[in-house]
Amino acid sequence: MWIGFFIRNLGMNIYDKLGEGKQKIVVTAHRSPDGDAIGSSLALYHYLIKKGHEVSVVMPDAFPNFIAWLPGTDSILVYEDSQEEVETLINESTVLFCLDYNDLSRVGDLADAIGKSSAYKAMIDHHLHPSDFCDWMHSDTDSCSTAQMVYEFIENQNDLDLIDTAIAENIYCGIVTDSGSFRFPSVQAKTHLIVADLIQRGLMHASVHERLFDTNTLNRLHLLGFSLNEKLRVMDGVPVALIDLSLEEAQRFDVKKGDTEGLVNYALSVEGVKMAAFIREDTEKVKMSFRSKGEIPVNEFSNSYFNGGGHKNAAGGMCKETLEKTLELFEENVRTFFKNL
Repeated sequence: MWIGFFIRNLGMNIYDKLGEGKQKIVVTAHRSPDGDAIGSSLALYHYLIKKGHEVSVVMPDAFPNFIAWLPGTDSILVYEDSQEEVETLINESTVLFCLDYNDLSRVGDLADAIGKSSAYKAMIDHHLHPSDFCDWMHSDTDSCSTAQMVYEFIENQNDLDLIDTAIAENIYCGIVTDSGSFRFPSVQAKTHLIVADLIQRGLMHASVHERLFDTNTLNRLHLLGFSLNEKLRVMDGVPVALIDLSLEEAQRFDVKKGDTEGLVNYALSVEGVKMAAFIREDTEKVKMSFRSKGEIPVNEFSNSYFNGGGHKNAAGGMCKETLEKTLELFEENVRTFFKNL
C-alpha cells in the first residue's frame, strides 16, 4: 500500500521504452470515464503521436456528451461497441498506458484483456492504494488530477514546446473538472503555474470552461430543478445531505451519461452539511457518489460499506440491493460512520 508520491520501475523505465523507436501504444482509462480520464488520455495521445508513435485510445464504455467536443474524441474506441477491434489492438500493442486508475477492477470487462497483455504497462494515476500490475508506476495521491501528471510527464521529457491547443485543452479539461474548478484541497501552487503556462501557450481557458459547465440541455436543467426541489434532503442528527434518483425518474428526464454530474456538490453546499451522497438506481445495481468537506474520509466510508473507494473528499460506491434497501443501508451506515469518527 502506497500513499503520497512514488515512481517505481520494474526493469527499464517508460522513458527508455519510448526511446527505443516507434511503439504501438494503447492508452486506457477507467470505466465511466470523466473529464480527467478523457482529458489526460487525449492529451497523452496527441503528445505521443507528435513523438512518432502509433497510438490508440480505448475506453471501457461511453463517455459523457459534455466532453464530446474535446480534440481527439472522434478517435476513441469504446470496448462495449468494438470489443474485437479493441482486443486486437491491446494484443498487438508494445506499450499500454493505464491512466486515472490503479486497479484492474476499475476498467470493468476490459480488465481481462489488459491483464493478459504482454505489452509494457505504464500507470499514471493519483488515487490511493495502487495495485501492483504495471511495469512502471507513477502514483501521486497529492495531485489534483491525472491530467496534471500528464503535463509533468511531458515536462520530464523536456517536451513542453510540443504542447499545442489540442494538448492544452485536454489537460485543462482534466485539471478543471477533477479539481472542482480549482477549489478542492488537492490543488497545488504548481497546478496554477501549469495552467498559466498553458494559457501562455495559447489555451483559451474561458472558452473551455464555458463548453464544460455552461452548456446544458433543457432536460438536464429540469432534472436539476426536480432533484433540488423534490429529492434533496438533510438527515437528522448527522451533517449529511443526499439526493436519490430512481430508474423511473431518470427515464422521465431522459437522463444521459453525464447529466447527473455535479448534483452531489449541490447537496454538499447546504449550510452545515459535511458529507453528501448522490444515490442513483441503475438497471442491475445502485450507483453512489460521495463528497465531503475537511477531514471526513468518504473513501473510507465507501470502501467499508459500499464496495468502492476514491479520494478522501470524493469517492464512489455501489450496492446490488434495491434502491429502497440501499437508502436504508446508507442511512444506517452513515450514522455508524459518524459515530465512530
